[in-house]
Amino acid sequence: MIKNGIDVSEWQGDIDWSQVKTDFVIIRAGYGRELSQKDKKFEQNYSGAKSKGIPCGAYWYSYAMNEDEARKEAAVCIEILKGKQFEYPIYFDVEEQKVFSLGREKVSAIINAFLLELERAGYYAGLYMSSYYLTNYTTDYIRKRFTIWVAHYDVSKPSYSGEYGIWQLGKGKISGISGDTDIDECYKDFPKLIKEAGDNGFTKLSNIATLQLALSAHGYDCGQADGVIGPKTTAAMVKALSDLWCCN
Repeated sequence: MIKNGIDVSEWQGDIDWSQVKTDFVIIRAGYGRELSQKDKKFEQNYSGAKSKGIPCGAYWYSYAMNEDEARKEAAVCIEILKGKQFEYPIYFDVEEQKVFSLGREKVSAIINAFLLELERAGYYAGLYMSSYYLTNYTTDYIRKRFTIWVAHYDVSKPSYSGEYGIWQLGKGKISGISGDTDIDECYKDFPKLIKEAGDNGFTKLSNIATLQLALSAHGYDCGQADGVIGPKTTAAMVKALSDLWCCN
């Protein structure tokens, strides 16, 4: 099933999240390699989306010209993401012409350095690029190794022929946001993949989900076996323990 989403940054200004209707949002966390380059609206956008129950991902805009700089950017990105949960991947956004001037192999090495740092920190990492640059400035290894968010506007299908999980297909108007906003489509169940793997700040699903399924099998209402200990799961555990205590 296709999910319809948006991506936002400080350039969208103050978003009225109570009016926003979307299946998911990818939020810019920041850019460059300094903590001071955190997106000015990141915290506001993250808390606003979460308050509406909108699944989130994030992206980091890069200026890295070598692998060392990419790792420094990754360290700052990780620091800014710390303590938050993201149901969608964390993307490395490569757009600068001076970076592309380095050529396919060096661009790919920069991408690999950043994304591997994110993976080591427990994040589900992906790459954002336009169709043309994906095709001409990344290696087969990069395109197959990491999930792809491809940008190609005003076409029926991206010219990029490889596999991609999200397509940024154009701009549009969204309630609660002034001006135009990037519009996206998603074709993978990232929330399921990420929660099952225990990535992006989530506890690995297996143990909690197993508990939820067991409680449900014994007649206790946990809602979905989603691996999240929410109010329903908490109430079901309390009731089960109470029943067990009474029976003994």
